[in-house]
Amino acid sequence: MSFDEGFKNEDRIYRLTTNWTTSDGFEESQGVPQPAPAALRNDFKNQIEKVAAIRQDGGIIKVKDAAGKDRIKSLEDVFYAEPEFFQIMNFEWLQGNPLQSLSQPNTVVLSKDMATKLFGNWNIALGKTINFQNREDFTVTGILQDIPENTSFPLNIIVSYQTFKNYNGPNFKEWGSTSSNDECYFMLKKGVSIEEVASILPKFSEKYFHKDLAFKEQNGFQALSDIHYNENLGNFANKTMPKKELYGLAIIGAFLLLTACINFINLATAQAVSRSKEVGVRKVMGSLRKQLIVQFLTETLTISVFALLFACVLTEVALPGMKSLFHDDISFSIISNPSILVFMVGLVLVVSFLAGFYPAMVMSGFSPSLAIKNKITANAGGLSLRKILVVVQFSITVILIIGTLVVLKQMNYMREKPLGFNPSAIALVSVRNDSLSVMKYQILQERISKIPGVLFTSFCRNPPSSSNNNESNFRYNGTEKASFQANTKLADENYFKTFSLTFAAGKGFSKSDTLKEIVVNETLLRKLNVVDFNEALGKKMTIWGKTGTIVGVVKDFNNLSLHEPISPIVITSIKENYKNLAVKMDSKQILSIMPQIEKIWNETYPENFYSSSFVDDDISKYYETERVMGVLFKVFAGVIIFISFIGLFGLISFVATQRTREVAIRKVLGATTLELVKMLNGSFLLMVFIANLVAWPLAYLFVSKWLSTFTYRIDLSIWPFALAMVISMLITLITVSFRSFKAAKANTIDALKYE
Repeated sequence: MSFDEGFKNEDRIYRLTTNWTTSDGFEESQGVPQPAPAALRNDFKNQIEKVAAIRQDGGIIKVKDAAGKDRIKSLEDVFYAEPEFFQIMNFEWLQGNPLQSLSQPNTVVLSKDMATKLFGNWNIALGKTINFQNREDFTVTGILQDIPENTSFPLNIIVSYQTFKNYNGPNFKEWGSTSSNDECYFMLKKGVSIEEVASILPKFSEKYFHKDLAFKEQNGFQALSDIHYNENLGNFANKTMPKKELYGLAIIGAFLLLTACINFINLATAQAVSRSKEVGVRKVMGSLRKQLIVQFLTETLTISVFALLFACVLTEVALPGMKSLFHDDISFSIISNPSILVFMVGLVLVVSFLAGFYPAMVMSGFSPSLAIKNKITANAGGLSLRKILVVVQFSITVILIIGTLVVLKQMNYMREKPLGFNPSAIALVSVRNDSLSVMKYQILQERISKIPGVLFTSFCRNPPSSSNNNESNFRYNGTEKASFQANTKLADENYFKTFSLTFAAGKGFSKSDTLKEIVVNETLLRKLNVVDFNEALGKKMTIWGKTGTIVGVVKDFNNLSLHEPISPIVITSIKENYKNLAVKMDSKQILSIMPQIEKIWNETYPENFYSSSFVDDDISKYYETERVMGVLFKVFAGVIIFISFIGLFGLISFVATQRTREVAIRKVLGATTLELVKMLNGSFLLMVFIANLVAWPLAYLFVSKWLSTFTYRIDLSIWPFALAMVISMLITLITVSFRSFKAAKANTIDALKYE
């Protein structure tokens, strides 16, 4: 919850966004057209104090030694930023300053860690030179204190924005292109509200964006405090965590605490009778009721403090597993996070009061004369309360069991659902698309294709399913521009067999370096109201100002995560826009093939940096949040079942103690052990059955809402609810029967010898 906090003027800092309203709905991006920051600075002089553009890029960073040889060669993220960015965001500077360090072309600012990595010692980095992409040399003019992990700005290498402007000059007048790599931040003047800026933005958008009948394009805004928690917009750190999920975890945590407190109340009141003599003696000796309440609350507080110390040890033990689960650096440091200590102290006090207050009130209220004579019995009201608490406790347990079963089933469905293509055993090897690299494409492809176990290879921009998507307007069959945009995939002629795509009509395109032939998917034609897909073959399509012929209709495949519907898709060839070589392999030979691919790649492009990934691994990243939630739900469900087991055991112990004489008399009068066990069990099974009836509608609401976030999801059936009932009833039967059997087998003489 501490992301992007601590900036000096954080309540006045906003990010400019871009959105599109089409006949299909509403889309938005954190990116802006490159001329937008300058236009915002010019048109909002009265409302905005500072405007800054920042762009994310990446490439090979080299540092040479005294002899001119490469000493460091590393693939790094690089950002181009205007000096004003560091006036809006007050990061700490160790050397240099934002006004001068990034004001000139070919200057670079490094983080302390990056400067140490590149030069051995950050203190000597100022004035040194680094090379970027074998293209330009940058002079180090500033050093930043290391950027904290809880930020959306992982800035380690920041180049002056003027350098990017010089390199990319013509595009700074083009409003028709928006990339999520280009972001723009602004800081309001003091006393100016964001509503004032919001009221002017529509006119600003109308002034600069091209008018289009197919969609309406506008600029919007987003508060700095919303960036990490908004799942609809990205950020440079590629980290988002919706607040509803954090609150969801907090609620589950609160439920766990509540069930533990309920247990303590049940167990403490069950023991109250055994402490009645102590209470009677204390009262006779002069203790006031409030003194006894303080005594019992202090006992509960002491237990809670010891529990907290034990929990701290368990937390340290669990941290490696938590780091692995979240793929993040999670620390349990009270020194660096004093708020943890405040939280723990508050937690102990709240838990001690919740768990200890009712038992303290019950025990301190005993009559001294009855207590000393050992005549205290549990009142009916107290027993009724305990029954209500058991129902609440098991309702929470059943909700968590149902939630866990549904989450696991949906996760399994996502793993097994056919995507419309085969992503297994396909490696994506990154390639550069500058003119020199493109000339070596054929050599690289031929050499890799000859490796034993390599089945197919295909140059492409992205695989069929990718988080990097490009959309474009188009014209079909010479008509007006379509009322929706198409998701574009650029690939060579081998793309279809490499990814096992199947055709509904026509065939794949023939070999070409430029846009000549086009393949579309079924969804695109349906949205154009084309019923017979064969009719589309031979028709012309114009996209990016170029016209091609439709030669095939590929069957629909999921191009995004299963949260999203299938997009209308256009697949065609443009050689200079490829970014990857997809290599389909025999799955049994992957381990031997990958080192050979890397060796060939390094021999072909010795100046560049090899990187690769597997398509199925990239797809699994879509569901990272669901994976984490699935593990957490399993853990929480296990813990809460264990807590409920202890609670039931406590309550049946209490009931068995209260009914010892009754059980003995029934036994003397001829009751069998089985009949006695059934008698003691009956009320508990009824309580758990009622808990299921309470939990089912609540669980249905929760899981239905969660499943509604997926376009492709399981049908909600009765079996998770029925299984939750079976599990809860089984736990009850085993737990209660164990204690009931012990009570039923007890010697009757011990219970009745004083009667």
